[in-house]
Amino acid sequence: MVMDLGRDAMLLVLLISAPMLLASLLMGLLVSIFQAVTQIHELTLTFVPKIIASFLVLVIFAPWMLRLIVHFTANLLMNLGMYTR
Repeated sequence: MVMDLGRDAMLLVLLISAPMLLASLLMGLLVSIFQAVTQIHELTLTFVPKIIASFLVLVIFAPWMLRLIVHFTANLLMNLGMYTR
């Protein structure tokens, strides 16, 4: 039972972090290609678009992420008596 709970928690963490990580990865790839093509190697050029993309994805996917967290927490609290035995 404890292993299932830990597995579900890890899966939840992966599901919640996946959209922001993928957006960051794609933006980093696009910026790297842009830098290679134009030969502009500015450090801030790599970080600012990633931060903006991550924030936009967070705003878009926040309701879905919050729904997953609330469902997991409600399930955890409902089954708390079973877990403490």
